[in-house]
Amino acid sequence: MIEYIYTAKNPKTGNNIKSRIQAENDRDAYKAIKNQGLIPIDIKATGSGIFSIFDSLTHRVSAKDKVLFSRQLSTLIDAGLPIIQSLSSVANQTNNKELKIIIGQIITDVEGGSSFSKALANYPKVFNSIFINLVAAGETSGTIDKALERIANQQEKEAEIISKVRGALIYPAIVMLVMIAVVVFMLVEVLPQVQILYKGLPDAHLPFVTIALLWISNLVIKYWWAVLIAIAIFIFFTIRLMRTKKGLRFVDGLKIHTPQIKTLMMKLYMARFSRMASTLVSSGVPLLQVLDICAKSVNNTLIAESINRAITEVKGGKSLSQSLKGDPNFLELVPNMLSIGEESGTIEQMMAKTADYYEKEVDTEIKNISTIIEPAMMIILGGVALIIVAAILLPIYGLAGNSSLTGSQGL
Repeated sequence: MIEYIYTAKNPKTGNNIKSRIQAENDRDAYKAIKNQGLIPIDIKATGSGIFSIFDSLTHRVSAKDKVLFSRQLSTLIDAGLPIIQSLSSVANQTNNKELKIIIGQIITDVEGGSSFSKALANYPKVFNSIFINLVAAGETSGTIDKALERIANQQEKEAEIISKVRGALIYPAIVMLVMIAVVVFMLVEVLPQVQILYKGLPDAHLPFVTIALLWISNLVIKYWWAVLIAIAIFIFFTIRLMRTKKGLRFVDGLKIHTPQIKTLMMKLYMARFSRMASTLVSSGVPLLQVLDICAKSVNNTLIAESINRAITEVKGGKSLSQSLKGDPNFLELVPNMLSIGEESGTIEQMMAKTADYYEKEVDTEIKNISTIIEPAMMIILGGVALIIVAAILLPIYGLAGNSSLTGSQGL
């Protein structure tokens, strides 16, 4: 999918609109804009590769911005302000320029006769399917303020969990960067000096570890540009592969099957599924639609496949708990709690309790992994240091041995 920036005219209001849209090509982008009832004036692709990454970073609406947007809008609507006036007030208060532009376009769409949920749907990168469907359910029931409050709560819980997981990864990431920097310094500056010491000693034999590291050192020094190109090509094709269905499926499989992290990831996905299901069901979204949204938003293709299989079985007359029971991609507590909820008519409460339980479990797992990571990283650092020190000192000891042997022969 390519992101396009477009300028179009709204024939109902006569105003020009500048916004963004995703499409496979220019023609699809043009059709999508026309389908919104707009007259395209100018369409430009935002770029690809590194340029699209830079564009996405410079035009970003954070989770915090969206939570604030939801809470402010909920408060204003609950106070009795019309949706247009509420949106205008929120736009004036936000500090995010991208969000301010998007709110302005949403106001234009709503003034042109579009529903609030449909206007939000034009910005899938900012407002996901959960956000849009909860707003749509709120529009139907006349409780948009409550729907927005639920959205804010759900987003806060999700952001809190993701923040904790990322926080646990910061320490090993910093250690790895330092380790790489030290190794590169040793390869480029220190090891070549060892090689100079042996130039005058033709009979001397370098240890294998030194020879191997010197070979890498010479490669980095003489062909650093080729090394950088090779790394860039590797990263490019890895990213491309991960964006394919097979590549994404492989990576998602690693997340839930790799020892040490699979327990954390499974509990994280169970918490995410349960929280989304609870929020959507409590808002009055039909069960099949809830499952469809969860499959698209759970962010793991294997778990999404399990949810889609459950959708087929539920359509065939099975209960959701029976459909998920025994599925290897779901922990046993989820179908058990669903079964209790189905029997008592309290699915949303049971799913909320399940989400609370797994969110606490995620906290525990993160603490356990953090405890393991520190000594593991120290062992890895020690191993790397040992290899480098051995590569440097063994030749020096060999040189000293040769010198002492020569001296004794002279005597």
